[in-house]
Amino acid sequence: MRGDLEWGGVPGLVRSAAARFADREAVVEGRTRVSYAELGARVERAAAACMASGVRVGDRVAIWAPNTLDWIVSALGAVSAGAVLVPLNTRFKGTEAAYVLARSRAKLLFVTGTFLGTSYVASLRRAAGEPGEAAPGPAAGPLPGLPHLERVVVLADDAPADFRTWKDFLADGEGVGSDEVRRRGAAVSGTSPSDIIFTSGTTGRPKGALITHAQTLRGYAIWSDLAGLREGDRYLIVNPFFHTFGYKAGIIACLMRGATMVPQPVFDVDTVLANVAAERVSVLPGPPTLHQSLLDHPARDTYDLSALRLVVTGAAVVPLRLVERLRTELGVDTVLTAYGLSEASGIVTMCRRGDRPEVIASTSGRAIPDTEVRVVDASGAPAAPGSPGEVLVRGFNVMSGYFEDAAATAEVLTPDGWLRTGDVGVLDAEGNLRITDRIKDMFIVGGFNAYPAEIEQLLGLHPDVADVAVVGVPDSRLGEVGRAYVVRRPHSALTADDLITWSRREMANYKVPRTIAFVTGLPRNASGKVVKGELRGR
Repeated sequence: MRGDLEWGGVPGLVRSAAARFADREAVVEGRTRVSYAELGARVERAAAACMASGVRVGDRVAIWAPNTLDWIVSALGAVSAGAVLVPLNTRFKGTEAAYVLARSRAKLLFVTGTFLGTSYVASLRRAAGEPGEAAPGPAAGPLPGLPHLERVVVLADDAPADFRTWKDFLADGEGVGSDEVRRRGAAVSGTSPSDIIFTSGTTGRPKGALITHAQTLRGYAIWSDLAGLREGDRYLIVNPFFHTFGYKAGIIACLMRGATMVPQPVFDVDTVLANVAAERVSVLPGPPTLHQSLLDHPARDTYDLSALRLVVTGAAVVPLRLVERLRTELGVDTVLTAYGLSEASGIVTMCRRGDRPEVIASTSGRAIPDTEVRVVDASGAPAAPGSPGEVLVRGFNVMSGYFEDAAATAEVLTPDGWLRTGDVGVLDAEGNLRITDRIKDMFIVGGFNAYPAEIEQLLGLHPDVADVAVVGVPDSRLGEVGRAYVVRRPHSALTADDLITWSRREMANYKVPRTIAFVTGLPRNASGKVVKGELRGR
């Protein structure tokens, strides 16, 4: 199946799903049950509201909210109005969210009300200014620090002055007819940008990978085929929607196959077990920590998990024992591993159904169709099978570039179309890829990518920190966590607890170092770069 040819763009996919699977459940959220026909109508209404708000083809529309039905409707509505979707990490603090909004020049923002005890609206106001303050530009909207952001819609029943509630926003679109919405959606082609996924690199500055509608549809038609997702599956989506694993391998894949989406806003193993049992969930992708927690839960046997048939995992080393336990203890027919990155539409390699358990556990599978994977040594020459080197990717899935950042794009895209992933890997004789290290020093905290350079940049803002380096260290629960080596300023009495407490206020929780080691200086090589291998060795 070539999804990019069949549907043209995401708006076409939404309309097609509403027609093909009309009476089938599309989304289940608590007591709310929405059919595919109703989901199509809700998305069309949201698209009309976006158009009434002045959103034009190519405008960026951001969303900062957890996994909910409203996320699905607002995001697909924005894309159906021709907008480029900019999902924001729900773990971001206000300053982190404001940076991405400013960098993308988002015109419209959908934001949750209160989530996990935090008011996202208040957080954003602190970072970007209160309404009524002096604005820095003529196009200023409700937040002075974000002059391009014309409207903020709160996905709740209440909203502060100068913001809109979700209900009022939808009412704004009542004057826009269905034909007009469909014409707008038809203006979107496969080559049109569909989303910008911001990911931090070694510079510590978030960069937005620009992906088209054709790349999205083609990539996740392939994902659905390889995974064996099918009509009638019930899919618990714990992976965050702001990530390609949640949005594309979740929402987009379900729309393609007519699977039922069961969004879960926060990972909690008791809630996962309850949802799997109550909703007869058959598909449960997620990081290995999710499945490990489920298997080890003391009350697991009191839940009926017999409907589970498909697990797709990745993002960390997968123990062979985990694959075996999923198959034997839970009776899961298909367990697959995969590897991807935002710059390659989130999908590069994937195991195939029928692969041996040791292949699934020890590798991330083979290149997906129409994609090449190469491992090269330091000189750029192909590495021999079994020898480590940098992983390069070329194919339809590789981004056109970082949004408005030619210099950063040139660093990772070669003239002949190869994407330098920055990951170190090994290819076996059968073409299966095993990721062994990360050139970028990235580490993964409970499924979330943490980038040392970005964390170091934030820690460096503390007035008592003179120098700092962050490395990932093993953690039994989260896989890896951050450890910061800190040089204090002279006469500082800064303690580890002080710095960790400060960090929790200034950055997303997964970025916060779990341990602090104070040192008199950091090991550096002749060019002045910190020798992180020595720090890891400590």
